[in-house]
Amino acid sequence: MRNELLAQVTLEPALPDLPTARRFEAPWTRRFRNRLNVRSSAGGARLFEKPWFRLKLRGVSQLYLTAAFAACLPAQASACDLALALAVDISGSVDPGEYKIQMQGLANALRDGLVSEALVKAQAAVMLVQWTGSSRQEVTIPWTRIESFADAEALAQKIESAPRRWRNFSTAIGDALTFTLDNWETAPRCERNVIDVSGDGVSNEGIDPLQVRPALQAADITVNALAIEEAGDTDLTAYYWENLILGEGAFVVTANSFEEYPDRIRMKLVRETTAQISCNTVNCGPNIRLAQD
Repeated sequence: MRNELLAQVTLEPALPDLPTARRFEAPWTRRFRNRLNVRSSAGGARLFEKPWFRLKLRGVSQLYLTAAFAACLPAQASACDLALALAVDISGSVDPGEYKIQMQGLANALRDGLVSEALVKAQAAVMLVQWTGSSRQEVTIPWTRIESFADAEALAQKIESAPRRWRNFSTAIGDALTFTLDNWETAPRCERNVIDVSGDGVSNEGIDPLQVRPALQAADITVNALAIEEAGDTDLTAYYWENLILGEGAFVVTANSFEEYPDRIRMKLVRETTAQISCNTVNCGPNIRLAQD
């Protein structure tokens, strides 16, 4: 009698409908399954062997397999909210002291708490371009991801120590825009794309800035500007507003001299990095002119 009972109580092998999953299932799942596949002496039916239970076991095995597979994949890059190109005018009208003011002003603006926090939060990518006359543009600092405050500080240090590429050439804004646009091919995919142009004069050489607009629009790139107004007959802010800025919420910031540049570029970067769309002279200040004004 004892031998007959032992013969009726057996451990069955793997379920026939789960050959693939069982090869990858966790050891504890296999032991649990074998325990539940004990036949009863009465009718030989599998205890707890119901369709819903088979699905549960299959789900556990598939989860185990999925987790193992995901662990083998390379880490995905963080999402980027902002690609920002800083295009700085280094034409002949900018003397060595004024060039230093621009570079140091940019670096200090990146160190501003509001700006650096916004860049990190956006997981932003930033590029620095120096530009002057036709065919004279350079990527001084290629696209750099800002994923931490240390990244922002490292970028600021590179900018403040960046050497000047050219000294005595004209002002070719259209060429600068075209060059910067061409370098968007190496930029990470970001939600917002912005070119930040700063300069102290109108375009007097090369491509007309208005001719570049269709290509910029097709690439969904916004262009903002900082006009450094020196003594002269040209209303540079109005010129930038009519010929340069482009896109929803685009704006021009005015610095009445190079001495005002550091404060104005900080103001400009705060607005660009924090994605402010609507503002007026109350919350943006009188030195910002919007495209819809």
